[in-house]
Amino acid sequence: MNRAHYDSRILPGGFRLAVASLPHSECAALSIHLPAGSRDDPSHQSGLAHFVEHMVFKGTDRRDARAISMEPEDAGASLNACTSEDLITYEARGDAETLPLLADVLADIVWHANFPEAEITLEREVIGEEIVMYRESPSDHIGDLISAALWSPHPLGEAIAGSEKSIARIDRAALVAFRDTQHFRSDAVIAVAGPFTLDQAADILLPHLPTARAIPQGLPLDPSTLPAPQQLREQRDTEQLQLALGFRSPGRRDPRRHALRLLAMILGESASSRLFQELREKRGLCYQISCDVNLFAEAGSLEIHAGLDPESREESLDCIRRELAELRLHGPSPEELARAKRLAISQTKMAMESTAAHASWIGDCLLQYDRLVTPDEVRAEWEKVSTTAIQEIAREVLDESRMALAEIHP
Repeated sequence: MNRAHYDSRILPGGFRLAVASLPHSECAALSIHLPAGSRDDPSHQSGLAHFVEHMVFKGTDRRDARAISMEPEDAGASLNACTSEDLITYEARGDAETLPLLADVLADIVWHANFPEAEITLEREVIGEEIVMYRESPSDHIGDLISAALWSPHPLGEAIAGSEKSIARIDRAALVAFRDTQHFRSDAVIAVAGPFTLDQAADILLPHLPTARAIPQGLPLDPSTLPAPQQLREQRDTEQLQLALGFRSPGRRDPRRHALRLLAMILGESASSRLFQELREKRGLCYQISCDVNLFAEAGSLEIHAGLDPESREESLDCIRRELAELRLHGPSPEELARAKRLAISQTKMAMESTAAHASWIGDCLLQYDRLVTPDEVRAEWEKVSTTAIQEIAREVLDESRMALAEIHP
């Protein structure tokens, strides 16, 4: 693996810079990580963060939408962006020598987008089609449904893209206000990966950066003040039942997150996992079943997703409940835990083979933990997790009396 040296500093304008120096890399990756997402949308304007992410590509005072696309691609580079519940990431990647261009273009769109009225109207239609596409795909829409069951009425219970009604309420003033509040915040992180030192990356970036501003106050997440998780059901013209179970969990800074990650691996993150072996391989009840963990600053969730024959619903739920009860009562076997550790460690090694992966890693680490964490540190924490720790987190999290359930029925 191409080993990286991680370093960081606060830049003169106030933003934080993280650099993964990869001396032998021929590529550059640049990403801007903003600790704001759909959880920061106003209640009547869900989808605002996602709308802003789309609109920054539609023009600045220096570039129109075509130039924003063509300039990087003429140099063999590319731009992308994504919005999650608590993060917006703008990223660029290309040959190492393109980093000055990538810094210029990415900084231009993130901090100087001009939000043309005509483009807002067009992009509202595009986002509307995106919303319809996800809603009409039961395997995608079940994710929004289980989020609502877990977190409503907190904004985390809303779809990241919003709804047709909510995006209709979003005008240019709302887009500009969100950008001016969230894009300039001093806790934002700029990440660079490639054959650059910290000084070299700072020298390239500094001419393009504005001055950072105050960190806005967000809506806190306190699960103890929320209603109990819900059970939500929808009906569709489909032949398959989409089923999701969700459990609230500790957040990303809780030391038990490492045991929680391995618990998800044992339950349903691989072909050797309990749920895959029991429901698919042994009983043939589903084609696909998975388990995943979503972590936010204050809390998180463990979720199980499956696509089933509707007639197998009760048997499938019984099987899932038995596996959850077994882990609560007895924990995993030493062999299961050892296998889960090997899989988790191997996955991180494979995931870190690209320059862009290093930029994403260091940006997320500095944003979420206020320090640069190496993959080796995380792997060492996984190695420390015991079967007792897995059983304890299973007893705390996998409580059926506090389980969210979402279903999309034929």
